[in-house]
Amino acid sequence: MTISAEVVSVAGKLGIKGVSRVRARVLEGDDRGKIITRNVVGPLKKGDIIILKETGMDTESAFR
Repeated sequence: MTISAEVVSVAGKLGIKGVSRVRARVLEGDDRGKIITRNVVGPLKKGDIIILKETGMDTESAFR
């Protein structure tokens, strides 16, 4: 099952492979309305819609 999310902000680029750290608002499913942080490959900007495989929360200890 795939879930769509809207990019709220792009925090920055990670490395040279085109990976970006983004915050996205989940648009459907049980987690609708939650804002989650994900690494995304490829060009994107605020307002883009991305497709997520899952919406489980990551451990964010590495980014504090």
